[in-house]
Amino acid sequence: MRKGLTFLRGMAIAACAALPLTAAAAPHANTVVASVNGEEITIGHMVMARENLPAQYKQLPDEVLYNAILDQLIQQTALKQQLRGEVPRYVELSVENEERAMLAADVIEMVMDKASGEEKLRAAYDEKYSTGEGGDEFHAAHILVESEEDAVDVKAELDAGADFATLAKERSTGPSGPNGGDLGWFTTGRMVPEFEQAVLKLRAGEVSAPVQTQFGWHIILLNDRRKTEAPEFEEVRAELADELRQKAVEERVNELTAAAKIERPEIEDLDPAILKDISLVRN
Repeated sequence: MRKGLTFLRGMAIAACAALPLTAAAAPHANTVVASVNGEEITIGHMVMARENLPAQYKQLPDEVLYNAILDQLIQQTALKQQLRGEVPRYVELSVENEERAMLAADVIEMVMDKASGEEKLRAAYDEKYSTGEGGDEFHAAHILVESEEDAVDVKAELDAGADFATLAKERSTGPSGPNGGDLGWFTTGRMVPEFEQAVLKLRAGEVSAPVQTQFGWHIILLNDRRKTEAPEFEEVRAELADELRQKAVEERVNELTAAAKIERPEIEDLDPAILKDISLVRN
């Protein structure tokens, strides 16, 4: 099902039409701009219709959008009235899902706003960088091969005394291979999780066991690790805000679900593929 507004023909023709607003008071969300067989359309309806438009439509002049949106809502109202008040089940379910998602998003927004105030951001910065140091930085190299068997062979050669850089030039399929596998210096969050976790476990000079990532199999050499200087507050403001918001949302969700009475009855012979059967909600 399409979300938002689907423009019908005549949108461009309506561009220069006047905007009749005859109410004495200043227009507001409940101001009625049209009615169809007694069913009212308000500015609030139009505001939300515009809000849900694709970005390219929002670039159009206000006059164009106003008339096009109002015409569309009038047309939609006339069309849906043909159902004589009967609402298809799939529409009811879609509306319930949309309402649930929007209300949940509102709660999440409130939780995030409350969690990332200036005072809390300053406190998080002081706690994280109280020593004057930043995070860890790593200087590593790796040999990337296609299979676990190849990775085991490479590790065996290294254990037998082979030079890492030389072997990387000969065996690595990664772009750093010609440079001896050297990846330079990097901080946490720059590498894929599996690679990063392996690096965190290494001491300077150590070589990892085979590590699998989405790119293949790696043998990693940690050349060195060091602490970076603490960044200025403004440099990490956005990062700290994201961390605080994410933590607050996770804690609130866990708190609410733990306190809720949740029942998940066992249903015999339930095939998860049932979700593909749209005929179940058609009536």
